[in-house]
Amino acid sequence: MLVQHSGAKMKRLLNRQFLVLHFSFFLVLLSACSGLKYVPEGQKLYTGSKVTLKTPGKIPNESALQTELESVIQPKPNTSFLGLRPKLYFWGKGQGKKKGLSKLLATKFGEPPVLLKDVKINATSGLITNRLYNNGFFKGTVTNEVKAQEKTAQVNYTANTGKVYTIQEIHFPERDTLIDRDIRATQAGSLLKVGDPYNLNTFTAERVRIDNVLKNEGYFYFTPDYILFQVDSTLDDKVNVYMRVKATAPTKATQPYYLDVIKLNTNYVLTDTTRREPVRYRGYQYFPDEKVLRAKAVTNATFLYPDSLYRRRRRDQTISRIMSLNLFKFVEIRLKPAEAGDSAGRARLDADVLMTQLKRKSLRADLQLVSKSNGFTGPGLTLSFRNRSALRGGEQLLVNATATAETQTAPPANGESRNNTGLTSTEFGINAQLSVPRLISPNLPLLDVRLPNSDFQPRTTFGAGVRYVTRTGYFSTTNFNLNYGYSWKTKITNEQELRPIDVQYSLVSTTPEFDVILQQRPFLRNSFEQQFVLGSSYRYTYNQQVLEQRRQQIFFQGQVEVSGNLASAVSNVLGLSQTDGRYTVFGQAYSQYAKFDLELREYYRISQNPTSGNRIVARLQAGIGMPYGNSAGRSLPYLRQYGIGGPNSIRAFAAREIGPGTYRPDDNNSDNLNYYDQVGDIRLEGNLEYRQDLVPYLKGAVFVDAGNIWLANPDPDRPGGEFKASNIFNQLAVGYGAGLRIDVQFFVIRLDYAFPLMAPYGTPTNTAGRLNLAIGYPF
Repeated sequence: MLVQHSGAKMKRLLNRQFLVLHFSFFLVLLSACSGLKYVPEGQKLYTGSKVTLKTPGKIPNESALQTELESVIQPKPNTSFLGLRPKLYFWGKGQGKKKGLSKLLATKFGEPPVLLKDVKINATSGLITNRLYNNGFFKGTVTNEVKAQEKTAQVNYTANTGKVYTIQEIHFPERDTLIDRDIRATQAGSLLKVGDPYNLNTFTAERVRIDNVLKNEGYFYFTPDYILFQVDSTLDDKVNVYMRVKATAPTKATQPYYLDVIKLNTNYVLTDTTRREPVRYRGYQYFPDEKVLRAKAVTNATFLYPDSLYRRRRRDQTISRIMSLNLFKFVEIRLKPAEAGDSAGRARLDADVLMTQLKRKSLRADLQLVSKSNGFTGPGLTLSFRNRSALRGGEQLLVNATATAETQTAPPANGESRNNTGLTSTEFGINAQLSVPRLISPNLPLLDVRLPNSDFQPRTTFGAGVRYVTRTGYFSTTNFNLNYGYSWKTKITNEQELRPIDVQYSLVSTTPEFDVILQQRPFLRNSFEQQFVLGSSYRYTYNQQVLEQRRQQIFFQGQVEVSGNLASAVSNVLGLSQTDGRYTVFGQAYSQYAKFDLELREYYRISQNPTSGNRIVARLQAGIGMPYGNSAGRSLPYLRQYGIGGPNSIRAFAAREIGPGTYRPDDNNSDNLNYYDQVGDIRLEGNLEYRQDLVPYLKGAVFVDAGNIWLANPDPDRPGGEFKASNIFNQLAVGYGAGLRIDVQFFVIRLDYAFPLMAPYGTPTNTAGRLNLAIGYPF
C-alpha cells in the first residue's frame, strides 16, 4: 500500500511539474508575441493615450467632445490584442532577413515599433486646447503626464474645460448695401441661436448656408470664405457675434448676376467647332436643328430663362431634368460673364448647355431557354426595339415581341400533379409603350403639370399589347391590354404612378375535357370567365436605396386598384338589364373588385463602410382583393389572383404550391390543374435574409421565408382555403436555406437552396431541398 501511495504521489508531482512547464512555456510565448524584445535599447514602446475631462458641471454633448479631443492624438500605437502585438512581432522577426518566410511575414503583416520619442506631447496638448476653444471653452487648459514602465510608456492628457461660452447677441451685416441686405434676409433660417454654446462647426455651417441662399439669389461668384465672424469674448462666459462681409471680397462677388444668352447644344462633341446659325425659340439659341429633336422638348426641361436672375437651384434642376429625358449621355452647363451688362447696369452671364446624345434607335434580340417551375421547358425569343425620340419630342417608344414554345419534360417536384408529360405550351405576344416626357393634362387648381419644383421629368405613358397562349389539350387565350397613365417624382426617394385606364380583355377557347373540369369547379370557372377588367390604379413608392450612404434604408410601396366601378355606375344610371344577374359590356361580363397591396422592406448594413454588402434584409408583403358588385360571391379574375412560392417568394416550395389556406391538392388527381387551383384573393408573406460578402463578386446568404394565401369567399372544391383571422399564423408555410450570388453590379446570378420547415397543413410531406436558379436578388 505504501508503494502504491508513493507512486500516486509521484504521479501527481509529475503532473504538476508538467503543468508548470507548459504554463512557463506559454508565458514565454506571450512575452515573445508581445514584441517588447524588439524595442531598441534605452527606448520605451508607446502604448497609447487617453483624455480625461474635468468640468465644473454637466456640459452638453460631453461624449461627442470626448471623441473629438481623442481624435487629434497622434501617433497611433502598435496594434495589440490582449497584450499581444503580432504585427510588431512579425516586424522584429524579419529584421536582418533578405528572404524567407520571416521576411515575407514582416513585409505583409509587420509593423515597426511606435516609440515614446515619436510622440509630440506639447503639440498634441496644443491641438486639444484648440479643440476646446472651437467648442466654446475659451478658458480651457490641458496638462499631460507620462506613465512609464520598464519597456512601455503611456501619455495621459487632462482637459480642464472651465465654463462653456454661450451666444448672447448675433448681429448680421448692417451696411446699406445689396449684399448686406440679402444676407440679412436669410436671418430667419440662421443656425446661430442666442443661448447656444459657441461652436466653430456651427459657424462654418452657417457660412455655407448663407452661401447656398445667395447662390440662388444671383451671387454666382460669392464663396463662404467672404463671410467673416467677429466674436467678442471679453464678457463673462458670453460672446457677442458680429457677421461681416470681408472688405477684400471682389466686386463681382458682391453683386447678383442675370442670365443673358442661353445656348442649347443637343449634339455636342469635344471636337465640335462648327459655326452654324441657331434655331431661335422662346429666347433660346438652339443647336443644331430640329430634324432629330424639336426645341420644345429641351426647353420644357430647361429652367434657366433668358433675362432672369441666376439661381444655382435652377441650374442643378436643368441638368437633372435633361438627363431624365434619357436622350443624352452627358449634360454640362458652362457659365461665363457676358460681354456687357444691360441698360439697367446689371451684371449678366451667358450659359452654354452642352448635351451629348445617346444612340437614338436600337434593336436587341435575346434567345433564351425558358425553364418554369411547373415543369415546362423550351426556347424563347425576345426582340426589343427602342426609339429615344419617336415623335421628335423626346418620346420613348419601346416595342417588345416575344415567342416561346415549351414542352413539359418532367412532372415538377412538389408542383403540379401530372400523370403524363409531353404537354406543350406556346406563347406569342407583342406590346408597345410610348412614354411622353410631360404630363398630358390641363393645369389643375393646385397642380402645375410642369412640376416646376421637381428635379425629375414627369411622364405620360400609353401602352398596348396582345398575347396569345395555348396549352395543348386544354385551352387557349388571347389577351388584349390597353393602358394610359402618369408617373412623377417630387423627390429622389418618392415616386407616384396613376393609371386612370388599365383595360384587359381575354378571349378564352377551351376543349371539351377542360369544360368538364370547369363545370366541376365553379370558382375556377368564374375566374376564367371574368377576363374583362376595366381597371384604374394608383401606386406610391418610397425608396431610400438611392441614398447609398445611409446605413439603414427603407423601401415602401403601396398600391390600390379598382375595377368596374365606372361601368357599374353607368349601368345603374342607365338602368341597363343584367344577364345572369350581372351587367355586361359588349356582351361580356366585367369584373368589379378592389385590390390593395403593401410591401415594406428594410435594409440594414452591418458595417459602417458604404461599399459593404454585409446586411440584414427583411420584407413584409400583404395584399387583399375583394370582389363585389358585379363579382359578388365570386373570386378575383385569374390574372389578378395571388400565387405564392418560387424563387422570389417562399423558396422551399414551388411556384403556386402553397395554399390557399390549408387546402392540399390530391396528388393522384389526373385533371392536371392543381397549378391553377392554388391561387387566392388574400396574401401575407414575410422574408428575412442575411447577406455576406465572401470574395469579390461572390456573396453568400442565409434566409427564412414564411407566408400563405387565402380565399375571400369559401370554395367547396378547396376546403380550408377560406381566410379566418384567428388561423393566420397556424397556416403559414415556412422554409429556410442558404444561397450564393454572383454579383457583378449590373448582373446578378442567384443560387438558393431551401428546405421546407412547415406546411400550412402541418408537417411537409416532402422535406427534400429545392434548388432555385434566378436572375437578380429576390428583394
